[in-house]
Amino acid sequence: MSAILIDGKKVAEEIRAELRLRIERLKKKSITPNLTVILVGDDPASQVYVSMKKKACEELGLLSETIRMPIQTTQEELVERIERLNQDPSVHGILVQMPLPPHMDSNQIIEVIHPQKDVDGFHPINVGRLVAGTPSFIPCTPAGVVELLTRYGYKPDGKHVVIVGRSNIVGKPLANLLIQKTPAGNATVTVCHTHTRNLADFTRQADILIAAAGRPQTIKGEMVKEGVVVIDVGVNRVDDSTKKRGYRLEGDVDFASVSEKAAAITPVPGGVGPMTIVMLMKNTVQAAEEQSGLV
Repeated sequence: MSAILIDGKKVAEEIRAELRLRIERLKKKSITPNLTVILVGDDPASQVYVSMKKKACEELGLLSETIRMPIQTTQEELVERIERLNQDPSVHGILVQMPLPPHMDSNQIIEVIHPQKDVDGFHPINVGRLVAGTPSFIPCTPAGVVELLTRYGYKPDGKHVVIVGRSNIVGKPLANLLIQKTPAGNATVTVCHTHTRNLADFTRQADILIAAAGRPQTIKGEMVKEGVVVIDVGVNRVDDSTKKRGYRLEGDVDFASVSEKAAAITPVPGGVGPMTIVMLMKNTVQAAEEQSGLV
C-alpha cells in the first residue's frame, strides 16, 4: 500500500491564509495581536523554538516580543513579570517557554498566566474547560492534529483512535478533544503509554493511531493494521555522523515499515510541527478578538 502523505506545511499555509483575513479585520480596528514570550535561561532548543515563533508572528503581521531573563532569575521575579503582562492591555497572549530552570515550579508559573492570555491552553481553567467540552484555548499540538485529520478527510467520528502518550501537552488534551460530541470528535479513544503491557495489542486495533511517546521508532510496521491513519507527533534527535549537524530527526514511528501498511501518514519533519506553530498563531488571534470584544 502506498500511503498518502499528510502534509502539515500545506495545511498550515491554508490556516495562515484564513488568519490573515482575521488579522486584517483587527488591524482595521487599530488592534494588532501581540504574543509575548518569556525565555528564562539559555537552553539551545528553547532558543530555536522561540525564534521560530517570533518568525511565524512576523510573517503574519503579529507583534511579537521576547523577554529574555537570566537563568538566575527567581520564581518571584518571573511571577512579577507575568503579572505585569497580565495587566498590559496591549499584550494578548503570554507564553512562558518550557522547560524552566530546575529551581522553578512550572505548574505554579502556568497558573499565574491569566486564562484569557494563556494561548498555550495549559492553565488549569482552560484545561477544565476542555474536559467539560467548552474549550477556550486548545493546546496547540492537539489542535493541530485534529486539523490535519479533518482537513484531509479522516474524521475521527465513530473511529477507534489509539493515542500512545499521556503528557499534559499532547496525550491527555488530545484524548479529551477527540471524545467530545463535536464534528471533529465522537471517537472511541484508547490512551496507551510506555508502561502499557502488550502495546501492539492496542495499536493494531487503531483506525487512527497517534504516536506521542517521545521515543524514536516506538511504532513498527507489525504493530499496525492495514489502512490505518498515522499521526506521528514525535520529534527525536538521533545521533548521525553522516549529517552535517551530527544528528537527524526521527519521529516515534518507523516510517519505512508503517507507511507500507498505512492509508495515510505524517512525515517527520513537515507533519505535525508546522501545525503546532500555526495553531499558536490562531490562539493569539483569538485572544486579541476576545479581549477586544470582536467575538
